[in-house]
Amino acid sequence: MAAPGAADGGGGSGESAGPATVSRRVKYASLGVLVLQNASLVLSIRYVRTLPGERFLPTTAVVLAEAMKGSACLLLLLIQHRGSVRQTAVTLHEAVVGQFGDTLRLAVPSLIYTLQNNLQYVAISNLPAATFQVTYQLKILTTALFSVLLLGTALSRLQWLSLALLFAGVALVQAEQARAAAPGPEALSPSPGPGAPAQSYAVGLAAVAASCLSSGFAGVYFERLLKRSGGSIWLRNVQLGAVGTAVGLGAMLAAEGPAVAALGFFYGYNGAVWAVVVNQAAGGLLVAVVVRYADNILKGFATALSILASTAASAHLFGFRPRAPFLAGTAMVLAAVVLYGRPRRGHDGAKSVGA
Repeated sequence: MAAPGAADGGGGSGESAGPATVSRRVKYASLGVLVLQNASLVLSIRYVRTLPGERFLPTTAVVLAEAMKGSACLLLLLIQHRGSVRQTAVTLHEAVVGQFGDTLRLAVPSLIYTLQNNLQYVAISNLPAATFQVTYQLKILTTALFSVLLLGTALSRLQWLSLALLFAGVALVQAEQARAAAPGPEALSPSPGPGAPAQSYAVGLAAVAASCLSSGFAGVYFERLLKRSGGSIWLRNVQLGAVGTAVGLGAMLAAEGPAVAALGFFYGYNGAVWAVVVNQAAGGLLVAVVVRYADNILKGFATALSILASTAASAHLFGFRPRAPFLAGTAMVLAAVVLYGRPRRGHDGAKSVGA
């Protein structure tokens, strides 16, 4: 089953121009919003997890985000059925019970996504934002590898070059930012006080490495299910949200059950924490749109661009002054995005990522 919005390789330019143009606009609009969402999410998680005082339990935030995402997709599914509760219920029954094999297969990425979300909280709680951002870009390479293995994606030499160029550029930007911030406290975090939580660099690195592997596999696996089994993307995300909420609850009870029982589910929640939860849920919906209209490697590029957006925001808000390595890394990242998006010539029938 061909990916929605992909070119057929045949036909005239007149009839397919309209749908192709709409698909392209949706793809790049969703990628643009995803850049903003990724940039704000890492900074906000780092902020709320390093504040002294009462700290919320991260497993509860994961459960809430999954429940919000599933509820939003259920609402969108209801809208697709023109507000008919009965028809929506029939569709859900047919998808969950009638296609039970697909439901079981969806449990795999759901479980991994839930694990990944918990690992991100652990990593961002223990690593500076810049270190987390650059290390987390390893997921672009894991996604490319899993795309080749699971989807049979054919990457051109230029695309491989752009992947290497992207990673080198991001590493250069973030290495310079981390070096500049080394003499003093991290610019995006408050000064550690007596009540500040303890941090472990080794734990943070292990968590971000595991998150990169899980992100690459789960994203490509979910893309494969969507493009082979079809069905409404919102229906698939209702299933993901339901399983993810259940898995998240199990992980919460296993990891922080006694703390939740003693302190309460919403212990440490404030406006900033709720903003993080909503942002994470919205990011899950955006990723679903990107997977449907683009692919996971292009999603990885949007995440990489969010690094530049977050750095630019810190320059405006915290007085960061870019140096030559920062400007060079920015140019490398932008060049990589342009090179990656160039259409392939002489491969009408070939399947290429980002088509």
